Amino acid sequence: MKTTVLIPAYEPDENLILLLRELREKTGFDIVIVNDGSSEACAPVFEEAKGFGTVLSHEVNRGKGAALRTGIAYIKDYSDAELIITADSDGQHKTSDIVNVVAAAEAAAERTLVLGERHFTGDVPFRSKLGNGVTRVFFRLATGLPVYDTQTGLRAFGRDLFEDFLKIQGDRYEYEMNMLLLCSRNDIAVKGVPIETIYINENKASHYRTFVDSFRILRGILAFSAASVLSFLFDYLLFFLLTRLIGAATAGQLTLCNVIARIGSATVNFSINRSLVFRKRGNLFRQALSYALLACGILIGNTLLLMLFTQYFHLNELVAKIIAEVIMFVISWVVQRFVVFKNRG
Repeated sequence: MKTTVLIPAYEPDENLILLLRELREKTGFDIVIVNDGSSEACAPVFEEAKGFGTVLSHEVNRGKGAALRTGIAYIKDYSDAELIITADSDGQHKTSDIVNVVAAAEAAAERTLVLGERHFTGDVPFRSKLGNGVTRVFFRLATGLPVYDTQTGLRAFGRDLFEDFLKIQGDRYEYEMNMLLLCSRNDIAVKGVPIETIYINENKASHYRTFVDSFRILRGILAFSAASVLSFLFDYLLFFLLTRLIGAATAGQLTLCNVIARIGSATVNFSINRSLVFRKRGNLFRQALSYALLACGILIGNTLLLMLFTQYFHLNELVAKIIAEVIMFVISWVVQRFVVFKNRG
């Protein structure tokens, strides 16, 4: 299977040339390097790189995501490569690992993204181990996919995914997380292949900005949780006001307060999730109907739990409300993710 190695490069050093030389000596892969607006000091490196493959250039630094899209678009239009494998320019990816990931991608089913996954053993910088651990947990909670290394730059995919990945938003490091989110939403398989964990000089050459880029990476994952929290606060405040106006002494009063509060928060939650979280622009009527059925089920379940906690366990209605909401939050996310806003082909 004809393969092209795509290397986004910003301010690279001799490690890029060492990687290119090894790829030339040990593989038959084509190579495309994207100079993402590096300084004039790096001009000799890119000039030498032209001897190993095609060099594309951004006039200014646009970010890793933008560089990857530039490379994918070029390979799609001007190459007959059936497979792309992306690799970093700083020497963190061994040629043997690149070859192994390519082999796994060649053997994988159609519409599969293969990741070279580091397991962070040995002498790993604390910020790298912590950052990957946090995003791994959040990603698993948000998508259900057991991806061990969400930030790996070593990724292989076939031509059947070129168009999909060109549409991904995000110009910087968040692009790679958005790629994984796209896979989770569109039934694109994700497969991991173990690779060696390499950090050169404590990873000081990395252009990853710990706080800014971590936020960019996590904001897509946190969007659903934020929408749910906002809806919960709206629901809880409305519920509180209604119990003070109508009362909560009887089961009828409690049910009425809960129903009104739930209708208001469900409307808010549907609008946010459709427009900002799952970003689905499909049939509004079908989605609204599916969500309405879900909301009715959640309302019934929420109300029954509320009754159970207040009437049989004698909990305060406000405390009972919080417990019931946490339980129904998990159920609501699963149904919205896999039913209401599921991609329909």
